[in-house]
Amino acid sequence: MNQDKAPVYEALEEFRRNRVVPFDVPGHKRGRGNPELVKLFGKQCVELDVNSMKPLDNLCHPVSVIKEAEVLAADAFGAAHAFLMVGGTTSAVQTMVLTACKSGEKIILPRNVHRSVINALVVNGATPIYVNPDTDKKLGIALGMKISQVEMAIEENPDAVAILVNNPTYYGICSNLKKIVEIAHAHNMMVLVDEAHGTHFYFGENMPITAMEAGADMSAVSMHKSGGSLTQSSFLLTGPNVSAGYVRQVINLTQTTSASYLLIASLDISRRNLAIKGKEAFAEVQRIADYARTEINKIGGYYAYGKELINGDSVYDFDTTKLTVYTLDIGLAGIEVYDLLRDEYDIQLELGDIGNVLAYISIGDRMREVERLVSALYDVKRRYKKDRTGLFDHEYINPSVVMTPQEAFYAAKEEMIPIRETNGRICTEFVMCYPPGIPILAPGERITQEIIDYILYAKEKGCSLTGPEDEKVERLNVIKERSIY
Repeated sequence: MNQDKAPVYEALEEFRRNRVVPFDVPGHKRGRGNPELVKLFGKQCVELDVNSMKPLDNLCHPVSVIKEAEVLAADAFGAAHAFLMVGGTTSAVQTMVLTACKSGEKIILPRNVHRSVINALVVNGATPIYVNPDTDKKLGIALGMKISQVEMAIEENPDAVAILVNNPTYYGICSNLKKIVEIAHAHNMMVLVDEAHGTHFYFGENMPITAMEAGADMSAVSMHKSGGSLTQSSFLLTGPNVSAGYVRQVINLTQTTSASYLLIASLDISRRNLAIKGKEAFAEVQRIADYARTEINKIGGYYAYGKELINGDSVYDFDTTKLTVYTLDIGLAGIEVYDLLRDEYDIQLELGDIGNVLAYISIGDRMREVERLVSALYDVKRRYKKDRTGLFDHEYINPSVVMTPQEAFYAAKEEMIPIRETNGRICTEFVMCYPPGIPILAPGERITQEIIDYILYAKEKGCSLTGPEDEKVERLNVIKERSIY
């Protein structure tokens, strides 16, 4: 198809030229009613914050320019259908889960999923069958699902209706997606793929396999992460065996009826940009990330990891655009290095956790900023290095699942128990560090002393903990009846 076209963007430009008099929403009336909005965002932006109308189509039921944009996106990504999503990849992930399974049905998934997956299970009542991935003993991070783990989960749960896979994880780890698809389809199970951090796989060369190329049924793609669109804009991709009409119905259960044309147009423009220039752009991203890895590893004490982690199974492939750096050997938790870079060097990283920092390298980065990051990391080591005694050395703790997320979330609860007193109880809410948004605890899981210690340690180190009703994360809600040990 002609990927030079951007139908939504072109329709908005035509709309601007026509100088239409607005007697519809939004109420700021092209910014006239809110001058501060214009001052902050600019006249050109605010004038295009408009409502659905015939010339601009309607995201809930597209028939013209949005539909054309979807067809172009499907062609660019190699999908049977593509949906423009304005509720972030959270909305796309939840649509996948709500499409594939319902109350009482089983879905197989790695436990190191984004909270949006488990949130969807709270809504629809499906039962998660968790695959607990291996952990890299040095880095402390969860790896991908082994084929043997997937096969065992299917053997023990032949009635499961779907499997969900991360491609890649936040840290760049990829499972053997093509093989998982083959196994799942042989057992009549749908394959859903969270590709929030894998947009560039579709447009770069020498990248891990994409969900659509592997034959998956659905994929959620965060265009706003590595694809360059505005924050909160994503694509939902589907394969040929999925009913696009039914998926649209599921999307419309939760997605707004007042979709932002700024987000929609940014998806349209960014798709065009990557379809035309993505190959060259992501080759440069890989070059920058590889250079940064080499230079950071020369410093000593840090470990910026890459393809050497590949083992053919739990790390089947690795996303080399991910610049993740292990920090514990300089005696600092990842979150401590993250805070130092922000507070002392004016460098904002994507992620700082217990043992790692992640610098997100994408199409807007230049070599000079990477040089500044490398220099800052050298200086952090020089100024702040200390003995690593007493540092936690792992991110992922295997959960003990007692109830489904929905059962636990809505169960009678004993509210606001001090965290230190919750050992052995069953949690009714989420606890996680954000980012990456992978739950330390999810509803229905038994709280252990190891988990309590981890939460308290993460708080002490300054991780951003989210999820519980108690915003200070000092107390948790647990199932009312005391659990039996």
